[in-house]
Amino acid sequence: MGLFSSLFGKAGRRFIKRKDSDAGEAGRALEELKGSLYNELRTSEGAKRQQQRFGWQAVAMTFNFVVSVGIIMLNKLVHTSFSCDDCVYAFVMVNVGFNFPIFLTLIHYSTAWVLLAIFKAFSLLPASPPSRSTPYHSLFVLGAIMALSNGLANTSLMHNSVGFYQMAKISVTPTIVVAEFILFRKIISFKKVLALAVVSVGVAVATGADLEFNLFGACIAVVWVIPSATNKILWSNLQQQKNWNALALMWKTTPITILFLLPLMRWIDPPDALSFKWDLYNTTAVLISAVFGFLLQWSGALALGATSATSHAVLGQFKSCVILLGGYLLFNSDPGFVSICGAVAALCGMSVYTSLNLRDLNETTSVQLPKQGLSSLKPKSTEDNIEGSGADDPSNAV
Repeated sequence: MGLFSSLFGKAGRRFIKRKDSDAGEAGRALEELKGSLYNELRTSEGAKRQQQRFGWQAVAMTFNFVVSVGIIMLNKLVHTSFSCDDCVYAFVMVNVGFNFPIFLTLIHYSTAWVLLAIFKAFSLLPASPPSRSTPYHSLFVLGAIMALSNGLANTSLMHNSVGFYQMAKISVTPTIVVAEFILFRKIISFKKVLALAVVSVGVAVATGADLEFNLFGACIAVVWVIPSATNKILWSNLQQQKNWNALALMWKTTPITILFLLPLMRWIDPPDALSFKWDLYNTTAVLISAVFGFLLQWSGALALGATSATSHAVLGQFKSCVILLGGYLLFNSDPGFVSICGAVAALCGMSVYTSLNLRDLNETTSVQLPKQGLSSLKPKSTEDNIEGSGADDPSNAV
């Protein structure tokens, strides 16, 4: 050290100290960046901030749309006629001959649980909110309703035509509106009601040509409507109000859904499910459908967290119309002039509904921004005085 000091003197010592200081600042910046990324990706508060960011709604809904339409177009390419966003189930039940809809749902959710466990093992699963913020019975109810909603939907697809299944889906939208009014006193404007009515009538005209059903299938479709609407409402509410991330909520509720699917399979499915011919082709088809089902469930959960239950139901009807028109334009299918007019009318109603939602969103944002600006302009000394005094009464801040 003496030799170093004699050669460089005080200037050398200052240089070493400055290098150490720069290294310390770089290390602190790296730790802050890691902490910021952790808060954004792994915590429930970060999940809520992601959902509130501008453009996230469009990203989530586009992801769900691309997955659904991609599955349906893939079915079209292999010469199947399914044109609903749940056709990943219908393809296996009809083309593979797997006539066990609840068992198929069980396989899909079991595969989803395995994939989520892999995500968790690689620390890709976001953290759940504190247990005190969401009672366990809320998750238990959601898991049970998911079993009923998806299990009965697949059973309806097995016993009814796709057209009748789509007609049953139309009734989900007014059921959501009524249920949200009863549960949360949520009221939508008269213009939105008219837009939703145009959408429902247009989809009914577009998909009403293929109405084949039996008594058991019709009863299943009617019973399915209520759990389907409730499922969308609970998914949207838990993500938006309780800060749940879609993957974290799937991880918590999937085991409950599997638990309820086991007795449901015994009551509804035909016997001898294990006697199915599990050759390489059939097994591969079932597993591929399970992976696509996971993507469909994940993208749907993201869309529900980013928008609302009603908007998600309208998105499902939008996919039906786009698929019908896409089949007409790309695959030379002929749904008929009346069906095309119905699809166009439904798309017009969806455009009006979307514009009304965007206007409401802009009004809400314009009201919130001035409040945030006022809070940011608040003098720091005043805030410090409030914290130092420990006063709870706002009048003490003067």
